[in-house]
Amino acid sequence: MVFSTYLQSFSKTPQKLKKRMLATWTPDQELNKVRLRSGADMKRKLTWYDLVALGVGGMLGVGVFVTTGPVARKTSGPSVFISYIIAAISALLSSLCYTEFSVDVPVAGGAFSYLRVTFGEFVGYFAGANILMEYVLSNAAVSRSFTEYLSCAFGRNDPNSWRVHVHGLMDGYNMLDFSAVALIIVLTICLCHSTKESSMLNLVMTMFHVVFFGFIIIAGFCNGRVENLVKPGGIAPYGVRGILDGAAIVYFSYIGYDTVSTMAEEIRNPSKTLPVGIVGSVLIVSALYCLMALSLCLLVPYNMIPEGASFSAVFQQMGWKWASNVVGAGACLGIVASLLVAMLGQARYLCVIGRARLVPSWFAQAHPTTGTPLNATIVLGICQASIALFTELDIVIEMISIGTLLVFYLVSNALIFRRYVILSKNPPLHTLFFLFLLSCTSFAFSLAWKLKLQWWNLLLIATLTISMTVIFQYLVPLVVVRRPDSWLVPFMPWPATISIFLNVFLMTTLKMVAYKRFGIWAGFITIFYVIYGVHSTYRAEEIMEMVVVDNNVNTQQTAKVEIQVL
Repeated sequence: MVFSTYLQSFSKTPQKLKKRMLATWTPDQELNKVRLRSGADMKRKLTWYDLVALGVGGMLGVGVFVTTGPVARKTSGPSVFISYIIAAISALLSSLCYTEFSVDVPVAGGAFSYLRVTFGEFVGYFAGANILMEYVLSNAAVSRSFTEYLSCAFGRNDPNSWRVHVHGLMDGYNMLDFSAVALIIVLTICLCHSTKESSMLNLVMTMFHVVFFGFIIIAGFCNGRVENLVKPGGIAPYGVRGILDGAAIVYFSYIGYDTVSTMAEEIRNPSKTLPVGIVGSVLIVSALYCLMALSLCLLVPYNMIPEGASFSAVFQQMGWKWASNVVGAGACLGIVASLLVAMLGQARYLCVIGRARLVPSWFAQAHPTTGTPLNATIVLGICQASIALFTELDIVIEMISIGTLLVFYLVSNALIFRRYVILSKNPPLHTLFFLFLLSCTSFAFSLAWKLKLQWWNLLLIATLTISMTVIFQYLVPLVVVRRPDSWLVPFMPWPATISIFLNVFLMTTLKMVAYKRFGIWAGFITIFYVIYGVHSTYRAEEIMEMVVVDNNVNTQQTAKVEIQVL
């Protein structure tokens, strides 16, 4: 009976897709009607310094300790710090787009909510599913790095010394990491208890972590040698292409800042706190990343940098065993802080996707006492613990980068569309055509770079992109309506345009294997939407419409009775 009912419902999939794929919500509906589906409200306890600490803590432990060594050794050479600068510019521009959305739509859904109110349900769902994929994979990868640095803290040189090798499993999946699993379980329990207490724990760890970063930077600049930056092979031994390829990989380091926007429902005074938290954390982390990468390359030549637990291993090579142990302990602390923040954000994404009924509504429930998304936190913790047990970092890192860049690309597009169409009341065709041409020219430039065409081809495409943006800015009026609680990105559409260009460019530098894995994931989540998501949201909206109609009828009947009584 249930199966036949589903088949009957499934036969109407085309009509439901037509109605739901482009269906949008208003910010007011996201803030009120949809948010109420979680039952209990999340507690508004966080301040601006909590957000800055969450943003800094969420990013610091990931990039430097996980990506810097491998990228310096195999991709960028000593110019890895330039790769961080390029990635930082792209992240900063994307963070400005995030900030405007987060102030205007201060809910826990992050990019999922921003894209759903702009481009409709499917685009929001696709971005939200990719963000969840990034969080789970990156957290699993980072937790395995925790094991490497923990072994260094106890004086073990082999990064696999605390892992269990299992014969018969494929390479890349045959080193079981029980320390990573234990760490994820402990953090999951903490996050189920309280957001504010978890934030305070992160604040303390982040303060110690920044002091520890200062030690590494000072040690690198005081004891390193400038000649290590130019020997062997010069400061950019892999050329400009190596620098840009490295920028695409280290962009993985910046995915933590969007966690700040997912805390919007738990922040006091979001319109003032969110811009400080998001932009401030990106700027602080960018400076620390560049200095850390530079100090690493000053200490030893790039071709002698170990790929695993790089900072600890470098101090070991220098004969500073005590410093190697300190670095291992400090790195562990930073990784714990970044995991804590990332796990905060991922649960809130899944919670809001559950509110939208794109996954079972059980995930949307907030605990009435703690105000935390308990069910989402537990399930995602189990998922990433399972992946962390088996999977090596290099298998997932580029897939994480492509998902991150795609979501940031979509948010930048959404900001231009929202400002020029939804808020300025212009016809959508002109803006959509501009966004299409912008994506095409960005891809054309990237393809010309990839194929190593002559420089005048690159100059021609870049000039075309700039000219096209100038024409769009001149022909399509932008109406700026400032509210007391709003925050707007300045100099539009240029920040969002540059963000789109950089995100497309960085995506094309990734390897084909990343696109194959991403294609499999994209196919899976699309099938899930067709089989489950569209039917669930269609049914949820039908019920809501029936409730609204019933309420209107009851109101009219009550009014008639009152008139008759009078």
